[in-house]
Amino acid sequence: MNEPKQDRIYASERPLQDFVFDEKVADVFADMINRSVPGYATIISMIGMLADRYCSPGSMVYDLGCSLGGAALTMTHHISHKDYQLIAVDNSAAMIERFQQALDGRHDSGNIQLVCADLDDIEINNASVVVLNFTLQFIAQERRAGLVRKIYDGMQPGGILILSEKIRFADAHLDELLIDMYHQFKQVQGYSQLEISQKRSALENVLIPETIATHKARMQEAGFRSCDTWFQCFNFASMVAFK
Repeated sequence: MNEPKQDRIYASERPLQDFVFDEKVADVFADMINRSVPGYATIISMIGMLADRYCSPGSMVYDLGCSLGGAALTMTHHISHKDYQLIAVDNSAAMIERFQQALDGRHDSGNIQLVCADLDDIEINNASVVVLNFTLQFIAQERRAGLVRKIYDGMQPGGILILSEKIRFADAHLDELLIDMYHQFKQVQGYSQLEISQKRSALENVLIPETIATHKARMQEAGFRSCDTWFQCFNFASMVAFK
C-alpha cells in the first residue's frame, strides 16, 4: 500500500479562503486527519469494535460523512457476521472517488455502498449503527438537531449513534488551555506555526464546535435514552448515544 501524501496545503502563505473538502484535501486527507486529531487511530479502531457489538443481523449501518472510509472499513473488518448493509455517504466527490479506489479489489467490500450526497438528502432506515465521525461539526448549527432526530427515527431500538467531534468548553480558561495544548500537539506532529495559523483561519467559519453538554442535550431531545463520552483527548471527543 502506498504511503499517504504529506499534508503541506498550508505550508506557505496563501490567500485566506474557507476550508473545503476538495481534490487537494482529499489527496492528503489520510495524513492530515492522523496528524490533526489526537487519538484518531484509537477512535477508528474502537468504532469497529462498537459496530461489531451492536450491528444486528439484517440491519443497516451508516457512515455519514465517510471521507476516505476509515470508519466504514474498520466496521467491515470487525463486524463478525455479513448480514448487514453499510451505506457510506459524503458530499465530496473527491472523497468518494478515492474511497471507491480503495475498495476496488478488496474481498470484503461487498457490504459497502458509496453515496455522494448531502446528508439532508439521505434516508435512515432500519439502522443498528450510525457513525458521525467528525461530521456534525461541519453542518450548520440550525440543521444539526434535525439530522440527529432523523437518525434517531431511522434507528432500531437498541441501536447506537457514535458521534466524534471537536469540542469547546464553557470555562474560558479551560477552553484556552486545551486549545493551546492541541496546537502544541500539532507542532509535535510536524506542523509549523504558519500551517497551524492558516488552517485555523480557514476553518473558523466552517467548523463550529459545541460543548459536550450541548451535544448531550440534543441527543436527549431527539429521544436517545442515554448519551455519554467514551473518549476524549484535549478538545476532541467521541460519544455514544443509545436508542
